[in-house]
Amino acid sequence: MLATDIETQAVLRTKNLHVYYGSNLAVRDVSLDIPEKQVVAFIGPSGCGKSTVLRCFNRMNDLIKSARIEGKVTYRGKDIYATGLDPVGLRSRIGMVFQKPNPFPKSIYENIAFGARLNGYKGNMDELVESSLKRAVIWDDVKDKLQQNGQALSGGQQQRLCIARAISIQPEVLLMDEPCAALDPISTLKIEELMHDLKKQYTIVIVTHNMQQASRVSDYTAFYNAEPTPKGGKVGYLVEYDRTEKIFQDPAQEATRDYVAGRFG
Repeated sequence: MLATDIETQAVLRTKNLHVYYGSNLAVRDVSLDIPEKQVVAFIGPSGCGKSTVLRCFNRMNDLIKSARIEGKVTYRGKDIYATGLDPVGLRSRIGMVFQKPNPFPKSIYENIAFGARLNGYKGNMDELVESSLKRAVIWDDVKDKLQQNGQALSGGQQQRLCIARAISIQPEVLLMDEPCAALDPISTLKIEELMHDLKKQYTIVIVTHNMQQASRVSDYTAFYNAEPTPKGGKVGYLVEYDRTEKIFQDPAQEATRDYVAGRFG
């Protein structure tokens, strides 16, 4: 499960992670390391726990009252579920981009500035807004309409605005939960190109149902599957985790081989 070259440079690490919703076990026994400044893709059929594990990395599951975890999740060696750890502070280091673009109902400028202000940014706000939009490759599209409502942009532009908003608070890690699911092919390509550029500065973990996208954008791929429970539900688990070319060209597990070949899922 853990490639030896990942272990010494892991930014995020899970060890024997179990996630429950109430009494129902949703994901069992996930152990993996996320390497620094690489793109890691989570793939697998619906209901196998990809997004659940992703949300554990910045404690978004805390927002679901019935959710709880067993095992350990660490960020740079520190237990992120330790008593007293501030999840808001954690999320300033580990940002998230959701499946559906969700710009604030504010101007493009304020979409970037708002979070920075909340996080106590004291620098030149104009420069921060411009640099964030440039890094998200949307500056040329919006530089003459910064006071326009961000929700008036196209879907692809809104998603790049949300990425700019996420990186404006200067995180180290970006979590992306199917960021291209609601986008057209041209917008999807722009987001993929952006991910290639962003990994020079950020560690990226992406959940995707698109096999071609996973093979194009990621350095490492984790394949999850699910099995039925006695109660009629499903529990997700990690089948295989390795370099992307290994997962797609010579996987160790037959289930992985079947999935990437399109024989199930």
